Amino acid sequence: MRASHFLICGLALSVFVPAALADRTKSIADCTYFDQKDKDDDRVEFTVKNLCTVPVECSMSWRVVCAPDSKKRRAVHPSSAKFSLESGGVSSKEASADLCGDDGWSIDSIKWSCQPNND
Repeated sequence: MRASHFLICGLALSVFVPAALADRTKSIADCTYFDQKDKDDDRVEFTVKNLCTVPVECSMSWRVVCAPDSKKRRAVHPSSAKFSLESGGVSSKEASADLCGDDGWSIDSIKWSCQPNND
């Protein structure tokens, strides 16, 4: 009797444990996507797409660095944005080097993240 009890428990675990582990490994990172595209000569567009089945809260941050190679004129301008996306939603933000005037520039420290909406 004991042998069959262990066999049934073993079969039940082999069926239910992999499904539970598969659900546990899904994350918002699996269904949100980030893209960036150059626009004109001095702009970059950042886009986040939510292909999750739940709404998400997202944030982005970046820096525009004017005259990055100059010791005296170098200026760092951090920017950030927070936004909500429904399932299937898309949001774009733009980083612009207009504030650098004729100086050279770079855009760096680009970060983004999304979390499930708690509502």
